[in-house]
Amino acid sequence: MTDVLVLGGAGVDTIVRVPELPLPFADSYPVDTGVHTRAGQTGDFVALGLAALGLDVHHLDLIGDDPEGDLVRALHRDHGIALTALPQPAGTKRAVNLVGPDGRRLSLYDTSRARPGDRFPDEVLRPLAAAARHVHVTITQPCAEALPLLRETGVPLSTDLHDWDGENPYHEPYALAADVVFLSAAALTDPERTMRRISERGRARIVVATAGAEGAHLLADGELTHVPPATPPAPVVDSNGAGDAFAAAFLYGRLAGADPERCARYGAAAGAYACTVPATRTDAIGRDGLLGEGAVTA
Repeated sequence: MTDVLVLGGAGVDTIVRVPELPLPFADSYPVDTGVHTRAGQTGDFVALGLAALGLDVHHLDLIGDDPEGDLVRALHRDHGIALTALPQPAGTKRAVNLVGPDGRRLSLYDTSRARPGDRFPDEVLRPLAAAARHVHVTITQPCAEALPLLRETGVPLSTDLHDWDGENPYHEPYALAADVVFLSAAALTDPERTMRRISERGRARIVVATAGAEGAHLLADGELTHVPPATPPAPVVDSNGAGDAFAAAFLYGRLAGADPERCARYGAAAGAYACTVPATRTDAIGRDGLLGEGAVTA
């Protein structure tokens, strides 16, 4: 049996380091650090984080027969992650990430690489979900269309709403269908109110709002607690992938039977580690780093 099926979120990012964010208008900027393209979007990073922690992972998505798709396939092959790549004539998902000196980023997503009629065929999705202990659903198109089938299988679901503002209707199907919901507090004026709304209106018994250097808010069975941030093991260079690392380590703890606060502390440690990894690399904390002496305290 697979530990986690990751649905969607496979793609390629082009990384550009800029002198500041927001970037003032100018005709041109010299980029002394280079412009780098590598495989790795939200689903890839969650799959990578889970695999680095020793879990058996399968990733399913629509991927193009193009150079970007080749990079995605190579990433999974190099890390021993099972990948079912369904054909996507519109091409593999891609984005441009502008990264500031403090590690913050601005992501520009190419939404042209999807079509309204895209679907995951039932005969592919159902057996993969039924063979998994858990399914993590990214919010990339067409994952919302798969939610009813996933709920039919009875497999526990998680999702990451990223920088949802609590109002955009695009995110609601995911927020209301998942048993575990992750999101960033960056766009929320009242994180607790949004978290409780998700729990009250949907199925989630656990909602986590990450807050960067301020830690995270954890709502578990109606009780709200604050999870302190972890100390990064090296200088912070890039926040790209930190939320995905948090989700992967949290799910690792959950599948190992840890309580929600312990899971969130695992997430904080993995997210802090991710912030020390340059965006041009794909790396994730391993089990020894997560569980080693002093890595996660009670």
